[in-house]
Amino acid sequence: MRSLTIPYLSAGSDLSSADYLSALLQPLSMQEVGEQPWPSYAYKPDVKFSIAHTDEHILLAFKVREAEVRYVNTMPNSAVWEDSCVEFFISFDDSGYYNFEFNCIGTVLVGFGKDRNDRKLLPETLVKRVECFSFMNEAKGDNKWQLLVKIPVTVFMYHPVFKLDGKKCKANFYKCGDKLQQPHFLAWNNIETAEPDFHQPAFFGDIEFEAKVS
Repeated sequence: MRSLTIPYLSAGSDLSSADYLSALLQPLSMQEVGEQPWPSYAYKPDVKFSIAHTDEHILLAFKVREAEVRYVNTMPNSAVWEDSCVEFFISFDDSGYYNFEFNCIGTVLVGFGKDRNDRKLLPETLVKRVECFSFMNEAKGDNKWQLLVKIPVTVFMYHPVFKLDGKKCKANFYKCGDKLQQPHFLAWNNIETAEPDFHQPAFFGDIEFEAKVS
């Protein structure tokens, strides 16, 4: 079981700037989304992420290098998993987990529930609070893209009053592309199921949000 401590960052008021957000996350070590739970899907793109938190946000940076990019879905809560997609699933307690899914142009899907069959999509008004900044360098057979993500704690509608400081949670990070020419399903923490299924909270890793130093 993988574990990760998420550093606290003292951020200024300019989190709406992609340049500032990139500079804030740049010094952080990156983790690999490198587990390949289902070997029949042999293609393995290069995927890394870094994560941090502030008083009011979870911040993510994904860096991806893959042979093909697809970005068909443009509406909130649309089928982004069919595109070049990265995902972040997080559980604060036994009530369920949130699935945040992003395609390479920053289209966002967010749901909540206890398992694959118990999902409720969050209202678009909340989903639109999740800000993404996308950067792509497309080249035949060798595409590089980066996604910066800012998730405000106000998005966690089923957990309206809580602080990230010192909080211990469960989470996993993924890369997929269901409708790419080479479909693939990668995870940060390994999953032991017969068929591809990211909705497996039993296989989430341990994460802890670093407490703010007074």
